Amino acid sequence: MAASTPYSLFLLSLYLVIGIASGVQTKTFHLQRKLQHGTPECLLPQSRKEKGAIILEMKDRGECSESERKGDWVEKQLVLDGLHVRSIQNHIRKRTSSSQIADSSETQVPLTSGIKFQTLNYIVTMGLGSQNMSVIVDTGSDLTWVQCEPCRSCYNQNGPLFKPSTSPSYQPILCNSTTCQSLELGACGSDPSTSATCDYVVNYGDGSYTSGELGIEKLGFGGISVSNFVFGCGRNNKGLFGGASGLMGLGRSELSMISQTNATFGGVFSYCLPSTDQAGASGSLVMGNQSGVFKNVTPIAYTRMLPNLQLSNFYILNLTGIDVGGVSLHVQASSFGNGGVILDSGTVISRLAPSVYKALKAKFLEQFSGFPSAPGFSILDTCFNLTGYDQVNIPTISMYFEGNAELNVDATGIFYLVKEDASRVCLALASLSDEYEMGIIGNYQQRNQRVLYDAKLSQVGFAKEPCTFT
Repeated sequence: MAASTPYSLFLLSLYLVIGIASGVQTKTFHLQRKLQHGTPECLLPQSRKEKGAIILEMKDRGECSESERKGDWVEKQLVLDGLHVRSIQNHIRKRTSSSQIADSSETQVPLTSGIKFQTLNYIVTMGLGSQNMSVIVDTGSDLTWVQCEPCRSCYNQNGPLFKPSTSPSYQPILCNSTTCQSLELGACGSDPSTSATCDYVVNYGDGSYTSGELGIEKLGFGGISVSNFVFGCGRNNKGLFGGASGLMGLGRSELSMISQTNATFGGVFSYCLPSTDQAGASGSLVMGNQSGVFKNVTPIAYTRMLPNLQLSNFYILNLTGIDVGGVSLHVQASSFGNGGVILDSGTVISRLAPSVYKALKAKFLEQFSGFPSAPGFSILDTCFNLTGYDQVNIPTISMYFEGNAELNVDATGIFYLVKEDASRVCLALASLSDEYEMGIIGNYQQRNQRVLYDAKLSQVGFAKEPCTFT
């Protein structure tokens, strides 16, 4: 590797072929190792209007990150993913401590998130007033916020901070207003006077946080404008948010992007998360009318969101089974989802009940045999050394949901490639610490899928789609 090369990345290119060997469904990896030269482009993703829908290009943050180039972010990110999952489970315990979790016919959840960093962050561009802001897409958060000038304590971001003082359409929300008093996040602090602003504080499971004042601004997507959008003007923000301007909250409360734009987009949105292993890969976030927009998509199969008033900020689905290599796991039906599973774009690695993970791991090792094992990596305990292999067949993994909906995990969501060691791959799934914790389907297993959320009909749909923005 030449010292003059500004940026070099050792990539593992994966070419996938689905086959059946001895009755086991597999995907074939052709391992081609090559050097990619040149500094990656860190351009803001674009948006466009098509057939009544707004389509926003989604990009992953990894190649724009200095820590990505240093190669020291990966293990830390998985540790933070563990903290995020622990935060979700603690939240569930607090909400359900006074009563038992309702059975699956009475549970409901949003697609929650923690703050995902660097390679596993996905960002879109939105208009706020007269400025374009690059924000992390976070289905597990409700409040949309950006860093604002003047800022008391801000992390470094790409591009300028939002300047409310220069925007004629910006209005601060005052603490004695009915808007502030009706918002769960709104607070007057120690000064409830007419001129005091409505403050907010949001703490995320990994230790990141944002605080500042709530304001109202004009929101823009690909030529469509939404007035009186409530957002957070962050004055004190800390965390590994990459170079993004802030977060887009796609949760389900009254403050979320989906709720506030319901009159415009009808409470419907979808995304396709590209594989971060592909240089320059990008997907899309679609808000609004979905008909006729998607290309190269298999038919969308829907499953209902489970109602759960105690956990109404999560997207919860009824997971009914898992296949490995076309062979069903034989575990108790209740183990697949203790009151449902959370579909979360903010969690990186999916978490399964210990009994389910143990059965999945055993079935995978039974079908993926003869390859040298390798040390575990952070939260991933099933790893292989593929040095010298140009091609390997790996078992397929499929997740089944109520209503015959299925999520066929993309090959890039089955193996986690350890970038510091291009020949080491790990099974990209992990176990919960307790059998009675709620399972989580993370974004790694959602790659190259069109995942559609319909709040009005209370359903989620899955379809196979190669996530390349064109």
